Amino acid sequence: MTRLFLLPLIPALFWYLFLLYNRIPIQQGARVFYWIIGLGWGLAAFLSLMIYLTR
Repeated sequence: MTRLFLLPLIPALFWYLFLLYNRIPIQQGARVFYWIIGLGWGLAAFLSLMIYLTR
């Protein structure tokens, strides 16, 4: 359960590396970072709630 914070960080890292590899400015890809972090934290919150409720 303590590793759930990695859910949004790993895809955000891959997106950052993708932007660097394709020489796309970070400002142009910033909106996707918001989506990745928002959906990742939402998924982590949902999984944490399910772990809490099923114990």
